[in-house]
Amino acid sequence: MIRFSLVCDNGHDFEGWFASNADFDGQVERALVQCPDCGSPHVTKSLMAPAISTVAKAGEKTTLAMSPQQKEAMSKLKELVRTLKDNSEDVGERFPEEARKIHYGETEARGIFGRASGEEARALIDEGISVAPLPDFSDDAN
Repeated sequence: MIRFSLVCDNGHDFEGWFASNADFDGQVERALVQCPDCGSPHVTKSLMAPAISTVAKAGEKTTLAMSPQQKEAMSKLKELVRTLKDNSEDVGERFPEEARKIHYGETEARGIFGRASGEEARALIDEGISVAPLPDFSDDAN
């Protein structure tokens, strides 16, 4: 993946990730790259220094410049996650243990969510327990 510093025709700076220069060019031609501030599809690469470090900085998150359709899909995804959480019990760090108890009939069947490491989630799946990662929108202002 390549990270480009981008600028729209209204002067808004932002970043985007692309598989290649050709991928960027193709997405721009189809107006799939739009300014997250004003929605302008007139986007060009701006001058940037090469990135040497491959380690993420503390607190840094991957971002996406979204088209109106992507914004609508993201809004629907946020609503779905909110609905799932509103109708489930937050069991926190006890998630793997509670998921097993439900699966093996040791406690009542109910929707739960919580935290599990990748290794714990893989072990649950290997046991035939249906689990899925939920996106975390807790620090999202929208």
